[in-house]
Amino acid sequence: MMDNEVFASFVFYSTLLILKMYIIAVITGQIRLRKNAFANPEDAMRHGGIQYYRQDPDVERYRRAHNNDMENIYPFLFLGAVYSLLSPNPTIARIHFQIFFICRVLHTVAYVLALKPPTRSVAYIIAQLPCFSMVLQILYSVASFW
Repeated sequence: MMDNEVFASFVFYSTLLILKMYIIAVITGQIRLRKNAFANPEDAMRHGGIQYYRQDPDVERYRRAHNNDMENIYPFLFLGAVYSLLSPNPTIARIHFQIFFICRVLHTVAYVLALKPPTRSVAYIIAQLPCFSMVLQILYSVASFW
């Protein structure tokens, strides 16, 4: 039986992560408009001409941060949902979700502001620890059914 407190915590932090991804997507679009750097020729034509069908370093930095979020947050959503079904200790579960959330926010800030290394790498590595913990707990709980 799933613990409502654990699930509520998972939903809360997952929703904040999705909101963060939306914010980065909107900022990316705004930078594209401000810098006149469009990814598609039809968008460039609509905004002044084919010469604006180009890449911009600032747009690319935000786009890479967004892609990195997709590579990491989507697996977290799966792992966190399954982990929540295992009825883990609510405090431990919340700590898992908080660590991942805080580190992903720090990772994004380090990415878009080009903070000094190894800030981004450390945030990434620490965010992976609760994911790895959830993977192990999920596998342990289903291993007996093999």
